[in-house]
Amino acid sequence: MVAPDSHDNKDKKMSAALGSVATATPSALSGEMIAARLDRLPASKSLWRFVTLLALGGFFETFEMFSTSFVIPGMVRSGVLLSTTDSFFALNGAAAYIAATFIGLFIGTLGFGMIADKFGRRAVFTYALIGYALCSLIMACQTGPLGLNFWRLMTAIGLGVEVIAIDAYLSELVPPTLRGRAFAINRIMSYLAVPACGITAYLFVPHEPLGIDGWRWVIAIGAVGSLLVWVLRRKLPESARWLADKGRLQEADAEVSRMERAVEQETGRPLPAAIPTTKVQVEHKSSFRELWSPRYRTRTIMLVLFHVFQAMGIYGFLNWAPTFLIEQGVTVSKSLAYTVVMGCSAPLGPILALFFADRIERKWQIVFGAMLIAVAGLSFAEFRVPLLIITCGGLLTMGTTILSVGYHAYQSELYPTRIRAMAVGFVYSTGRLGGSLSGFMIAFAMRHFGVQSALIAVAGCMVICALSVALLGPLTRDRTLEQIND
Repeated sequence: MVAPDSHDNKDKKMSAALGSVATATPSALSGEMIAARLDRLPASKSLWRFVTLLALGGFFETFEMFSTSFVIPGMVRSGVLLSTTDSFFALNGAAAYIAATFIGLFIGTLGFGMIADKFGRRAVFTYALIGYALCSLIMACQTGPLGLNFWRLMTAIGLGVEVIAIDAYLSELVPPTLRGRAFAINRIMSYLAVPACGITAYLFVPHEPLGIDGWRWVIAIGAVGSLLVWVLRRKLPESARWLADKGRLQEADAEVSRMERAVEQETGRPLPAAIPTTKVQVEHKSSFRELWSPRYRTRTIMLVLFHVFQAMGIYGFLNWAPTFLIEQGVTVSKSLAYTVVMGCSAPLGPILALFFADRIERKWQIVFGAMLIAVAGLSFAEFRVPLLIITCGGLLTMGTTILSVGYHAYQSELYPTRIRAMAVGFVYSTGRLGGSLSGFMIAFAMRHFGVQSALIAVAGCMVICALSVALLGPLTRDRTLEQIND
């Protein structure tokens, strides 16, 4: 005979078993499920539309940053700045303008990069864009070196904040199997700005349309374009990963649900089940010290070394390319024309990256780009034939953009959501600090030892970049952000 409470015991055991299953299977309103739902999204029109809207902003950010080398000859020509000065840190020289750019980027990425972890990716990159565009317009109106450099500094602060927020946002939005291509598309659009800026400078800098210095027109055109992009990007959603990390799970679920519905409407079939791969910590307190914890210390050291030397090497060449040519007897107009042609190769790097960005480990893409820059930079000083000069400059520019695709994706993968913007901002800022010294380094080398010595310095910086990533960089291909940082 069965005891009267046997059925009750069975019911309790069954309830306990069901409870354990429920505990093992995360709710749709959990951080791990939000991440899993995002990571199983396929390539779709709606996803690429978000990437394209982000990339449009990148176009004018790059236009603004790469305008430096194109407008400096015009600033020197109009008497606002001097090409070289007797004093190493003279504020009225072209090197001071370059330094203001990188110090501003340093302040923006180090001092304000962490606000994207606190206030959200979308909010920060939206207001940063408005800020740097307005500062750029004010800068275009300056007539003296102090005012020019101050507003360049303020413009660069906004640019620094914008870049960090965009990188964090894009890495959190796109599934791991598409992440490399998403950053490649972002960089394609960005580097289309290089020839666009060069052509604009070629048309305006040697002249004074309506009696206004041509370099002022170049700066103003970039600023107005940025404001137009702000209008187009207003409807971008907030990062669902960031919302989940902050415990705002209902909002994160709503954002992901909208993306899922859009994909299902496009494909005409339901999405596969989302399967979490790792536990996601929600509302974990972030700290700068975590960058130096045993889990992330080597990554942080590697990225600091990489950024310091890549900025010194890359911007040491790009900001001075027209000046290198002028120092070797090429006229201002011809040097700008050569630089424009070299700049046209900039989009080729990320276009090629579309074919290997998700097939080859990110770290080896970075190493290849750095070594291509080193070799092409050394060769640039050896030739006097225009075709060979342009070829070397074009290969160097292409190496720069391949490197950029790799490291923008790579650095944003190496830290968890709770500290991603702060971490990327910190390592990126060290590069801007190094870049601020690049102008003085090149000016000093060129004045005392000539163009060839300056380009040897560029090549040396890129070799150090390649070694730091090759020896210390972890592997990330086809791994979710949570797996990389578990």
